[in-house]
Amino acid sequence: MIMTPDMLRDFLRGLGIAAIAGVVLAISGAFSGPGLPLTDRLLYWVPLMVAGGLWGQVCSLLVDRFINLDDRPWLMAATLTGMMFVPILLMVWLATGLFFDQRIYPLTALAEMAVPVLVVTGTMSAINVFVTKAQTVQTHEAPPGQAPARFLDRLPPKLKGARLIAVQSEDHYLRLHTDRGSDLILMRLADALTELEGLEGAQTHRSWWVARDAVRDVARGDGRAVLTLDGGLSVPVSRRHARALRAAGWY
Repeated sequence: MIMTPDMLRDFLRGLGIAAIAGVVLAISGAFSGPGLPLTDRLLYWVPLMVAGGLWGQVCSLLVDRFINLDDRPWLMAATLTGMMFVPILLMVWLATGLFFDQRIYPLTALAEMAVPVLVVTGTMSAINVFVTKAQTVQTHEAPPGQAPARFLDRLPPKLKGARLIAVQSEDHYLRLHTDRGSDLILMRLADALTELEGLEGAQTHRSWWVARDAVRDVARGDGRAVLTLDGGLSVPVSRRHARALRAAGWY
């Protein structure tokens, strides 16, 4: 898998959050007591949290294929916690024994560590899910005299010169909706969002980017919104993006 700039940013942010959490736990003396020197606590907690963060990144890539973060953030956090818990418990059990006593603890010690590890794992999962959930990508019209969005160069020959209405993610492909019809190209939406800069629009859902001038109506209900675009195309607005779109005056 090729790591895109957006994926790299999410990866580094996740590790950064884990490292900061390790510093906080070390300073507070959590689970180890404040009597232990701060240097020792930092050497224990920061690498351990970063290692857990790395495992969390792997789990996130797997879970993201099956659970929609936009619509089910708490299910995502709970699933991540469940996947991460046992490997991290074993990691903490091994690291704690070797770091503090230079020996491997008996397996019975796992029961004593289970609740604290579950609390930390669940908290970190929720923080990472909702930090990711808070982001909304908006693109802006190119100033006069500047080149249009690079993404327009990707329009298939039959759609060249067409007006782009929306971009929809379908597995590893993008469906390009235009005023001349639609077609598929091989690309990730995360990568397309960078190239769409130069067109005024926004990501309205995990799977959708919409041109702002294509919106004709907005229907709201059950805490959600649905945009009706030119040509009658209906596009969902997830809770993840709704607040930013309202603030930007979309509806």
